[in-house]
Parts: sequence; C-alpha cells; structure tokens
Amino acid sequence: MEKEGSADGGGTGSGLMRDERSHQQGTFVELFFDLVVVFALNTVVATGAAAMKDDAIEVRWYGFIHGILLILPLLWVWSTTAYVTTRFDPRRTPTRMLVLVTSLGVLFLGAAAPTAFDGGALIFVGVYLALQAGRPLALYWLLRRHPIRRLYLRTLVWSGVSAVPWLLGGFIHAGLSRALVWLVAISIDFGGARFGWPVPRLGRGRITAWAVAPEYLADRYRQLMMIALGESILAVGIAYTDEDGLRSLTRTTGLAVGFVTTVLLWRIYFYKAGELFGVAVGSAKDPGRLGLVAQTAHVVMILGIAATAAGHELLQTHPTGPRYPLWTGVILTGPAIYLAGRLVLEWLVFSRLSRPRLLAIAALLAFTVPLALVPPLAAASVVPVVLLMIAVADTRRAARSPGETPTPP
Repeated sequence: MEKEGSADGGGTGSGLMRDERSHQQGTFVELFFDLVVVFALNTVVATGAAAMKDDAIEVRWYGFIHGILLILPLLWVWSTTAYVTTRFDPRRTPTRMLVLVTSLGVLFLGAAAPTAFDGGALIFVGVYLALQAGRPLALYWLLRRHPIRRLYLRTLVWSGVSAVPWLLGGFIHAGLSRALVWLVAISIDFGGARFGWPVPRLGRGRITAWAVAPEYLADRYRQLMMIALGESILAVGIAYTDEDGLRSLTRTTGLAVGFVTTVLLWRIYFYKAGELFGVAVGSAKDPGRLGLVAQTAHVVMILGIAATAAGHELLQTHPTGPRYPLWTGVILTGPAIYLAGRLVLEWLVFSRLSRPRLLAIAALLAFTVPLALVPPLAAASVVPVVLLMIAVADTRRAARSPGETPTPP
C-alpha cells in the first residue's frame, strides 16, 4: 500500500502543493464554500421536514429517509474538497477556481434537492457526478508528472463505478427503490476512500493528509460542525417567522427550546474532545486511520444535528400536535445520533467511553415510546434537560482533571 500525502513529489505540478510556508488555516474561499454548503443543508432539511408534515404515513417516512440520504453526498463533496485544500494551496489560482466551481456545483445540488426524489432526480445525479469526475480530471491534468496524480486517476475510476448505481437510481421512479440504490452508490463513494481506492495495476493508497496537516483538517471539521449548528438555528428561525411565532406562546417556547438545545450540542462537542481531536490525530501511531474515524464521527454527528433541526422545524409548525410517532422519534433520536458520534470522538481523543453519553443515548431512545403520547413541544423539552446533564458531568470531570491531554488509542 503506497502512501499519498501532500509532500512535494518534485514533479511537474508541485507548485500547486502546500509547503511549509503555507498557512494551515481556512482561507476566505473555503469560508465562501462553507456558506454555499449552509444553503444546501438548509434546503435538504427543509425538504425532509416538509414531507414529514404530510398526512400519509408512507410519505412522512419517505421524507425522513430521503432527507438523511441526500445529506450524505453533500457531506462527501465537502469532505473531498477539504482533502483537496489540505494538499493544494487554496491561495493558488487553480485551487481557488476548483473550490469556486465546486461551490457552484453544491449550489445546484441544494437547488435540485427538493425534487431529487421526484422529477429532478437526474439533475441532482448529473451535478453530483460532474463534481465527482470533474475534480479528479482537473487535478490529474494540472499535476502533469507529479506522483500524486495517480491518486486522482484511481478516484476517477471509483467515481465511474459509483456512477452506475447513481444513474440507475435516477431512472427508477419508485422512491424507496431509488433510495436503496443510491444508498449503495454513496456507500461505494465512502468505501472507496476507506480502502484507498484500489485499482488493478494502479495499486491502492492510504490517505495521509491527516498525518501531514491534522490541525488544519481538524479546524475544517470544526467549521463544518459550526455550519451544521448554524443551519439548525437557521431552520428553526425561518420556521418560527413563517408560522407567525411572535403571536404564539407555544411557538416562542419551541424557539427557545431549539436554541438551548443547539447551544448545548455546541458545548458538548467542543468541550473538550472537539478542541483537541486534531492534536490527538497528530500524535497517534496511525494518524490516517484515526483521521478516518474522526471523519466518520463527524458525519454521524451532522446527521444527528440535521435530524434535530428537522424535528424543531416540525415543532414550530405543530407544537401541540398531531402526535405522530415519527415526529417524536426524530425529535429524540436526532440528539441521540449526535451523541453516538460524539461518543466515538471521545474515544478517539481520550481512549475512553463516556458513561454520561451512553446513559443519555439510552434515555433518549427509551423516552421515544412514552413521549409519543404527548405533544411535540413536551417531547422536545426533555432533550435540553438530558444534554444539560452531560454538560454538567463534563464540567465536573474537567474540575477533577484540569489540563487533561489527549491519549489517542
């Protein structure tokens, strides 16, 4: 297995690579890209929440499944863009243009998301595949004889493999069948990266970007978390104003519950594993492996945040009913999914399983059955109480062990 990082291989195209003088922090063009991602995430969450308001139970469940599924390709595009800017200096014009073109593609993905399981499926797939194939093609051409260009040739091959189920799903009209086929497609995209995009005669590689710039990638993933949390506030705020919440005590209470929940999610993430996981990855024996674990943990957390945002958008529409089990499930399991990802991050940084998070996950899942009998606002009000207990437990642990340092497995 060959190692492929951002070190200068000395071939043509090496002028695009980051060097020791390149600042390992997000640039303005990357922040601009993140703003476009906020739009796309908000569109996906709003689309899923709208479907879950339907009177037909199958439409509600399809809306939930479709919303979760459409977030995954968006996160994959974001992650692969972060890996590109880890290796290539975003202050260079070719890299900057690549990020801007990707931003345009994400804008179209967000615009196509509401009809991705309807008449606009091929538009969504076409834009996604154009990004998947266009970026490695551009980098392969720009790098000329640089050794790392083989990495992008292999990713191009794997993009071609995943394109088959993506296109097949675009031609399937049944919503559930399309979702299953697209789930296979996105699994190929994520799985190819996990195994180093192996291709006969071209070999396979291992992502060493985490070993080269762990703090930079950690900072980018922290920014991604802020994007997701910001989208959560955006979703509940828009729903509140659309429903004339200023005149409703229940909706105003729901807005406060959504805000407090988001604040606690933010606090639980950053204290302290969220702050230190870059250091933990950099000091690990195998930074590439732990980096992939960190990436997976963040994907899980963002799925949880998106589900939580959709739940609070439903809450703004109907704070006192109807009492659909799916609504209660989304409101409570969204934070539970988030805590599951955060549990993995805690293990990655400190080599421990957090008992408060395990208990909180169990409590939220256990509450889904009895709280299905109460109004959505009552069910949602339980979440910040559970999250506050985790925050208090974290504070007590920090008081007992001040200055705790990462101990990655």
